[in-house]
Amino acid sequence: MKLIENIFESILWNTRFFVLLAVIFSMIGGIALFIVASSDIFDIAKLVIDVYISHAHPENFHENLVGNLIGAIDLYLMAIVMFIFGFGLYELFISKIDIAEKSGASKILEIHSLDELKDKLAKVIVMVLIVSFFKRVLHTDFNGALEMLYFSGSIFALSLALYFMHKGGSSHE
Repeated sequence: MKLIENIFESILWNTRFFVLLAVIFSMIGGIALFIVASSDIFDIAKLVIDVYISHAHPENFHENLVGNLIGAIDLYLMAIVMFIFGFGLYELFISKIDIAEKSGASKILEIHSLDELKDKLAKVIVMVLIVSFFKRVLHTDFNGALEMLYFSGSIFALSLALYFMHKGGSSHE
């Protein structure tokens, strides 16, 4: 009976390696997002150079430029979410990353518990939502005092969220 129990527990314990699929694809997704965001920034730089060389000034150029830059920042932040998620899963289910510990690298990717992983992901996801909010606001027309009041209220709510998110954390990450 002890032999069957040992075999079953061994199989059960080794199923944790399926987490490697999530780790690998999180890293691939993060790398893909970094490439796409960098490509967007490169396209923006080419557009800016073309506009200033030709001395043309397209309509809404600044708004579109800022919107595209914010979109790229949004993609970078989502890539960071993917990396934090992948590193966290690896450290929680597979093993500590020895190279990171030896190098004395940043502690931001160190994860010691599922709650810590959720907290780090939540902070970055909130930042993604805030960046997405401001990207949408750039292209919004306000047609009255009530809409401006809603807009200022939403900025106040975001400010409160950032304040409490920062205040609740014990470290600066």
